[in-house]
Amino acid sequence: MYTTDPEVQQTWLFYIYAILAGNSVLIYDHIVTLPQEVAFIWRRPKALSAILFLLNRYVALLSNICSLVTDFIPDSDESCSKYLLYRELAIIIQAMVVCIIMAIRTYALYGCSKRLLTWMVIVMTALAIVACAGTFGQYSGDVKILQEVGCNAAISKMVAARIGLAWVALSVFDLFIFVLTMYRTYKINSLLRLSLITGKDIIDVIFRDGAMFFGVMTLFNITNILTFYIGPVGLRGSLATFTSCMSVTLISRLMLNLHQTIDTGIFSTPAQDDGPSLPILTTRVDVESTVSSHYW
Repeated sequence: MYTTDPEVQQTWLFYIYAILAGNSVLIYDHIVTLPQEVAFIWRRPKALSAILFLLNRYVALLSNICSLVTDFIPDSDESCSKYLLYRELAIIIQAMVVCIIMAIRTYALYGCSKRLLTWMVIVMTALAIVACAGTFGQYSGDVKILQEVGCNAAISKMVAARIGLAWVALSVFDLFIFVLTMYRTYKINSLLRLSLITGKDIIDVIFRDGAMFFGVMTLFNITNILTFYIGPVGLRGSLATFTSCMSVTLISRLMLNLHQTIDTGIFSTPAQDDGPSLPILTTRVDVESTVSSHYW
C-alpha cells in the first residue's frame, strides 16, 4: 500500500480484490477441468471447436497472469498508460473470442443458415465498432493515472460512459445469441417429441448451458456497467477484469460440456456443409438430421 488516505486505500483494495477474485476463479477452474481438457481436447484431432477452446482458455490465462503481476508493480505514468492500453486490448480480444464461439455454435445450431450468418455478421460488426470506439476512445479523454495505487486509472464521467457503452454492446450481443438459442432449442425439442430420433441430450446441454451463461453473465455485466455510470471515480471499471474472467470460464465450461456429451468420433472431425467447405462446431452433427428440412 502506497498511501495513507483511507478512501484511496479502500478503492485500491476493492480494485485488487476484484482482480484477484476473477483470476482465482479462472485459474481454479482451469486446474479442476484440466483432466477433461486433456481427455476431450488434447487427445483428439484439433478441429475448429478445439482450436477456439484453446485460444479462449490460454489467451485469457496468460494475459490475466501478466496483468496480475503488473498490477502490483509501481511504475511511471508512461509505462502505466501502455499497460492500461494492453489490459483493454486483452479484455476486448477475450470478449471477441467468446463472441465468435457463441456465434459459431448458434450458426451450427441453425443448420448453417446463410441468412442467419449474414445477420450475425452485421450485428457483430456493428457492436464491435461501438465497443472499440468506446474502449479505445478513452485515451484521448480525461484519464488520470493513480500512481499511489499501482497501475490504475481514474477516468472522467464522459470516458466512463464511453467504455460502459462497450460493455452494453457486449450485453446486447449476449441477449441476441440467447434469444436465438432458446428459440431454436424449443423448435428442435418440439420436433424431437414428434419423432423417434434420439438427440435430446445434446439439445438439453445447449439449452441448460446457454441459459446459465446468459443468466450469470447478465448479472455480472449489469454490475460492471453500473460501476462505469454510477460508481465513484476510483471504482469505475473495477469489475471489468472479473467480468471478463467469468465470461472466459463459463464459455470454457460450455464447450467442455459439449465435447463430453457428443460421441468421441464426432467432435474429433468437424462437420461439413453441402455448400462451400466450412468446419463448424460439432453441435450441428446431432441435430442436423432432425432439422435439416426446417432451416431458419
